[in-house]
Amino acid sequence: MEEERAAKALQPLILAIEDEVRIVSFLRASLVSQGYMVIEAARGDTALSLAASHVPDLILLDLGLPDVDGIDLLREIRGFSTAPIIIVSARGRERDKIAALDAGADDYLTKPFGVGELLARIRVALRHANRGRADDGAPDGKLEVGPVRIDLDRREVAENGRTLRLTPIEYRLLVCMMRNAGRVLTHNFLLREVWGPGSTERSEYLRVYMAGLRRKIEDDPANPRYILTEIGVGYRFQDRVAEE
Repeated sequence: MEEERAAKALQPLILAIEDEVRIVSFLRASLVSQGYMVIEAARGDTALSLAASHVPDLILLDLGLPDVDGIDLLREIRGFSTAPIIIVSARGRERDKIAALDAGADDYLTKPFGVGELLARIRVALRHANRGRADDGAPDGKLEVGPVRIDLDRREVAENGRTLRLTPIEYRLLVCMMRNAGRVLTHNFLLREVWGPGSTERSEYLRVYMAGLRRKIEDDPANPRYILTEIGVGYRFQDRVAEE
């Protein structure tokens, strides 16, 4: 009995906020089969209560709920929870994705989607969250994602042992993305983090420096392995080694 309780304690708890019965059934079956525990909410008020009382490890959120707008609910949950939030929604417009990511979502999956992609996104989000809890901002002065390594104290960057010479802007971009590896980072987020709050309209800066960073870090900049473009939304630093 004690071993069973201990095993359950190690299972990540996922809160699925979804009002479509068919989708809820699909999510429950897919997640439980992979060893996750699942709790469900079909309304915003129930979702808030469960998010606060059960402290889930990850949240799946549909934006089209019957009693509240999903973006508003997302902001409320973000007010007290740091759990990764993945949007699963039929809203596929770029502006919806950007609004959700800017409001605090970690990722965005458009319906319909395959179970394989859903599970991969969940693994990446949980891995990022666990890494963040474990190192709490890299207290040893190191950031490492796959074969890319940053020594924050020395401001040195290496990929597979090869030292990279980056400009100050490229360095700040890479640090920001690696601290958030696996997350979709919007253009506005990156501009605020790297250039400051008054630079969110200067997206041309981001394109120029991202292209330069890719030329230095990618073996084939036209087919990047690490810095992936989320078209119309932003960029994602991919931990390919951990996913393969």
